[in-house]
Amino acid sequence: LPEEEKLLTSPQSPIVLMIWKEDSSVSREVAPNLWFLGVMLPYTPLHHILLRDTGLPLVMTSGNLSEEPIARDNDEALRRLSGIADYFLIHNRDIYSRYDDSVAIVERGTSQLVRRARSYAPHPVRLPFKTRQVLGCGAEEKNTFCLTKDNYAFVSQHIGDMENMETLEHYDSTISLYRRLFHIEPEIVAHDLHPDYLSTKYAQELGNSGMKLVPVQHHHAHITSCMADNGLETPVIGVAFDGTGMGADGNIWGGEFLVADYHGFRRAGHLEYLPLPGGDAAVKRPYRTAIGYVLTLLGEDGLNSVIAASRSNVFASSDAIGAQQSHIASLRRASEVEVDVIKRQIERSVNSPLTSSMGRLFDAISALLGIRGEIDYEGQAAVELEMAAYSGVIAMNVSDKSILHAQDSYPYRIIEDEGMRVVRLGDLLSAVIEDLHQGISKGRIAVKFHNTVARMINQVCQLIADETGITQVALSGGVFQNRLLVRTAVGLLESSGFQVFTHRQVPCNDGGISLGQAVIANFPT
Repeated sequence: LPEEEKLLTSPQSPIVLMIWKEDSSVSREVAPNLWFLGVMLPYTPLHHILLRDTGLPLVMTSGNLSEEPIARDNDEALRRLSGIADYFLIHNRDIYSRYDDSVAIVERGTSQLVRRARSYAPHPVRLPFKTRQVLGCGAEEKNTFCLTKDNYAFVSQHIGDMENMETLEHYDSTISLYRRLFHIEPEIVAHDLHPDYLSTKYAQELGNSGMKLVPVQHHHAHITSCMADNGLETPVIGVAFDGTGMGADGNIWGGEFLVADYHGFRRAGHLEYLPLPGGDAAVKRPYRTAIGYVLTLLGEDGLNSVIAASRSNVFASSDAIGAQQSHIASLRRASEVEVDVIKRQIERSVNSPLTSSMGRLFDAISALLGIRGEIDYEGQAAVELEMAAYSGVIAMNVSDKSILHAQDSYPYRIIEDEGMRVVRLGDLLSAVIEDLHQGISKGRIAVKFHNTVARMINQVCQLIADETGITQVALSGGVFQNRLLVRTAVGLLESSGFQVFTHRQVPCNDGGISLGQAVIANFPT
């Protein structure tokens, strides 16, 4: 696309996620099961020399182990990466601060950042109001921090997942660097509600030294981040869909409809609560989530039927390209003993937290379709479900705009209780399983599921708009990295008369959380 070419050749030179050409010389093993490939052009003299001499596309990754910060010094790289790299090309120009490459997409003609780092940070986000000096500490995953001053929000480069001491040291040193660069002495520190996040503990240590602490609910921060990104000042209907965020009631939220502004929020709707057997174990093994959801929504007979069918190849149908595949093969990974343990965990509410997460619903559907039962990276099950939907769109030989009609979505129910809309998912899950029985391809099922979520967003927003009169909708959270979902949902919302806002300058994932936290801390509740 011309917009992608413009982004690739811009001074920022980010990695741009683009449709992978079938005749590409790049091995599919670089990004298995994905329709998009991250492409960037050389932006340093060394890059130009390497590409001139090879005359081939080069496959690159960052210089670090998974979950660790990038190696900054030659000695550090030789020490930490010696078990991975066969050769090292070192340089006599020292790195002053660690920056990953920025990652962007072009959606609906507009560039959007997936990871904000080199060439974008520390360029500030301009705010439509004056702020105090605040530090927003960010989230646990895809962490960034944010410092505000006057009309500017300085959102850091991508720090990474706050899971080890090396990342925490990188985080602390970069905060110190930004404070010096922009002459900011925070008087307020905002942090996530989750008490075990390293970013929360970091904030609490600052609180012990006298700074005022402001706890901020995760999904409220998502929505206000989108508002600040777009320069909004009036309340919005916020749709915050992600994998995990501590809710105000102590449960795990992630499928939220909020009425929000910078001063506060009201939870106006959510997906029904369902169990997550094993907690983090279910996140890493989506088949556990699928088992828990089927058991809760369809009962033990329903679960036994699904598992029996998966083990006997009853769920066999052609996928989008005609190959025969056994659906729900991923559920076979659960032995009878593990299934019994999951049942007991749910019955006794032992290590089985309740979640309203849309991200986990994507995981469960992905596992039921036999697409991804265990993950190697965060969000993999949902990503590959989206890829299956693209295959379904191509196989159905229809355009993105024409695939949404009644027979291409699933049923669900919305109940209302004292102003709260709760989306019931039993009918949806039952219909997905029935399609599997009928031999419908997983690509077609994936399309129908995406359409269902888009319809759900539109319908709940209409109910909230009827009550509040608000017609501005902000979409935020990692689920909205799903381009097919965004396309379909935005089209429906706009046709219903809503003005829809998505992220542009900061990511919709947790990389944008710190901006929302810092902005909220500026306003009295």
